[in-house]
Amino acid sequence: MDEQLQFPIGKFKWIDEPSSDQINTGMETLANFSQQLKNTLAGSNEEDFIKCYRPGGWNISQIVHHLADSHMHSYMRMKHAMLEIQPHIKDYNEAEWAALPDASSTEISYSMELLDALHKRWCVFLKSLDKDQLKRSYFHPERNKFYPIGTTILLYAWHCEHHLEHIKLALKN
Repeated sequence: MDEQLQFPIGKFKWIDEPSSDQINTGMETLANFSQQLKNTLAGSNEEDFIKCYRPGGWNISQIVHHLADSHMHSYMRMKHAMLEIQPHIKDYNEAEWAALPDASSTEISYSMELLDALHKRWCVFLKSLDKDQLKRSYFHPERNKFYPIGTTILLYAWHCEHHLEHIKLALKN
């Protein structure tokens, strides 16, 4: 598999203790993502939504639905991390979720609306956290790893840009 097509912006670089500037930049990415996605997809149609960024990769509609699923999970995981002491989160199989009818349709308006509302609410939540709260974490048992909220903000900012680039590549095909 061509790693450049799989990770067109590069792989995520884990940062254990991100700076305030890095976290603010990540939150800005999360805050602006919905509009960037709308701008990228402006003028696209259902024929475009079945285009893939690489052979064997997801099509545009699957990416949009995946973003909604993934970002909902992340938002909830962060809230659990705030309300519990290092909670163990439940993982999910992205490929199986992507195969469900609500995530395999070329109708993407409901996932676009969900992403818009979710990112607004997510950012309200994240902006309310102080420096110590950003260090709170959840435990991912399948990966045997703790995910601090501050680091996870950077991960999901990367996730936004990663899949936005996939969509741009697919639209060129």
